[in-house]
Amino acid sequence: MDLEKLKLDITNSYTINGNTLNERVSDAFNQSAKLADVPLNDLNFDIMKTVSTALLELETKALHNELESLLAQKEQLERKLEKKSEELQESKYNVFNAIETKLANQNEALLKLHQIKLQSIDLFDFLSELVESAIISALEKDKDGDIKEPTQEVIKDITFEAIKEGSLNTIRIRKILSTILQSSIEVAEATPTRADEILPATLRGMRSGLLKAIDRFKKRLAFMPVEAKHILIEDYDTIIEDLNQTDTLFSQVIITQASQYSQNSRTILLETNKNMRYDLDELVHLSKETAEVMKDKFSSFAKKAVKSADSALNSQKAQEAKRMGMQALSVAKTALGSAIKSAKDAMEKKEK
Repeated sequence: MDLEKLKLDITNSYTINGNTLNERVSDAFNQSAKLADVPLNDLNFDIMKTVSTALLELETKALHNELESLLAQKEQLERKLEKKSEELQESKYNVFNAIETKLANQNEALLKLHQIKLQSIDLFDFLSELVESAIISALEKDKDGDIKEPTQEVIKDITFEAIKEGSLNTIRIRKILSTILQSSIEVAEATPTRADEILPATLRGMRSGLLKAIDRFKKRLAFMPVEAKHILIEDYDTIIEDLNQTDTLFSQVIITQASQYSQNSRTILLETNKNMRYDLDELVHLSKETAEVMKDKFSSFAKKAVKSADSALNSQKAQEAKRMGMQALSVAKTALGSAIKSAKDAMEKKEK
């Protein structure tokens, strides 16, 4: 049977106005059975798919076109948001540059301003360049001295400022830590004689910054506004789970990045990670403590959210999922029964 012609015939004879959905569907399938010259129950899979696809396209055409239009508007809006976000960052840079010009040669004031700048702009956009610049500056200012402490301190500040305002979910924290460590390794690879100072200091700074960010989150839980609580509840299980595995995440970032660089960097990173095992106990303790505080404060909110979700089980989507699940089981049982029957028939033929 010519399926393209079948689809065209259904489309040409289809009229949405006047008849109910059930009547339109009935007419389309009766027409298909007549053209195929078989009872409705004997329509093959390809004909069923052609008719169903044609019906779906015809019945949902208006909504599909509306959705396409909205998606186009969404893409346009996202581009505008991205552009405005870049303009906002640029505007912030310009303001700080003007302030820096005013405070030229005022070293104490400039130090305070740079801390404010670190807290006021979105670090994520240029995190890699920021880390690289900070470590190179430390090397240039103290060519022969010990750069461990200043490097550790600046990495701690950068890590904390990058993490503190956003979600504490694994994906975001992993990306921030990986970006910081990757930039640090690249500087260490370019100056291998200082790698044994740069890399351990980076790891310890990252750990301190992460600790500080989690501790800040824990303290803010008590004063978190209602709006933020609802956001927390939506991501409740994920945050609890992530807080209980921050030490694993931290070590995984180190191991993953170490595997991508030279033997020298790899050795330093893995050895430092091993030596930091007891330092990570503090991270584990604080993370679990924060998870407990969150459970104590928000478990009741989470239970209410679960009750709200229960009502959704009676929604059309939930009922449709249930129906499809039952149908899928029926199909699987039928297929299994056919396979068993075929196997038995084959065995019986062999025995004969």
